[in-house]
Amino acid sequence: MVQQAYDAKLAATTVPPTAERSLDWLNLFVANIQTGFGPFIAVYLTTHNWTQTAIGFALSLGTITAMVSQVPAGALVDATRHKSRVAAASIIAFTASALLFAMRPTPLFVYVAEILHGFSSCTLGPAIAAMSLAIAGSAAFGVRLGRNARYSSIGNGLGAILMGACGYYVSSQSVFVLTAALTLPAIIALVPLSSLDEQMERRQERRVHKETVRHVLADGRLLIFAVCAMLFTLANAALLPLVSSEVTKRAGGIASLLIAACIVLPQLIVALFSPKVGRLAQSRGRRLALLIGFAMLPLRGVLFALTTNPAAVVLIQALDGIAGACFGVLVPLVVSDVAGRTGHFNLSLGFVGVAIGIGATFSTTLAGWIADRFGDPAAFCALAATGLLATLIILGAMPETRPAVED
Repeated sequence: MVQQAYDAKLAATTVPPTAERSLDWLNLFVANIQTGFGPFIAVYLTTHNWTQTAIGFALSLGTITAMVSQVPAGALVDATRHKSRVAAASIIAFTASALLFAMRPTPLFVYVAEILHGFSSCTLGPAIAAMSLAIAGSAAFGVRLGRNARYSSIGNGLGAILMGACGYYVSSQSVFVLTAALTLPAIIALVPLSSLDEQMERRQERRVHKETVRHVLADGRLLIFAVCAMLFTLANAALLPLVSSEVTKRAGGIASLLIAACIVLPQLIVALFSPKVGRLAQSRGRRLALLIGFAMLPLRGVLFALTTNPAAVVLIQALDGIAGACFGVLVPLVVSDVAGRTGHFNLSLGFVGVAIGIGATFSTTLAGWIADRFGDPAAFCALAATGLLATLIILGAMPETRPAVED
């Protein structure tokens, strides 16, 4: 209790409230920026007569770069004392990537832009997580992660609206000009955090007991969680594309509106529930919050298999918001529990990120194959079974990682 009181006093005296608010704005603007590198790329390249094969190759190049970069990018963030500088460099790389898209969508420019974005995404996420942990401390890390997820969700929604309007009323190219422009407020949000680098590093050094990378990555808790995270994305990533295809077949002219609702509604749920998930994980433990989030997957898959009503599909998709809130908060929180004191937090976060990327990569291919051979209901049931397996592993094999006494 004395140690906790001392840490709380240290946090209050060394980390001003402006740092918390700066992190809020940073998460919001980073989410704005990332929205520009989503489906808008496919739309933009299509207008420039790129084939679907060429577009798929370009997007895959970015995905592969991100997967390969996860662990070394995490190690880079662990090694530097200046997390805010890594974040700033990552955001500047986003600027360059967006401008490359906007200037000339030739294969060379597009491929370089995808590689830049893929690597920088892998450094920015860990840098924000590291700053969040250093500012909040482990005793309030879950709450801070919930707050991060809330502002990211708001940023995603606002970004989609702004960029959709730009693409519709101006041009598809203007989306990337706007994306580049939004990097400026993100850099401004970093300014108060850059002045706190040394103070945040001192707080981190008090908590770190250096261990070897091999010892950290061999931790059974981290390995079990990585498997669960891979199965989660294997079950989850293909659900919305399958639903979108099914809705398009059945809803006709209003399909685009229903699909948009399937995207926006979960974001609203994430914004609403993420702070509650953080508080629940902090007060009741990580396993309970994980079980709630993971259980949404099999439930959602089974309900999709049973219904053909487009309006019901939108309501069922709201469950994705609960799953997304839990998963988004718990991934860095569990990794912090396991590796936060080892000096390899971000490297471990990258390790779990690779597992997540593997699951997402195979999800749509596997689900598409099942749907083509056995029908959409069978694909939904297969994804539900995968989600159920992940939930059962959490229930039966994943230990509680919340420290008995958090500092």
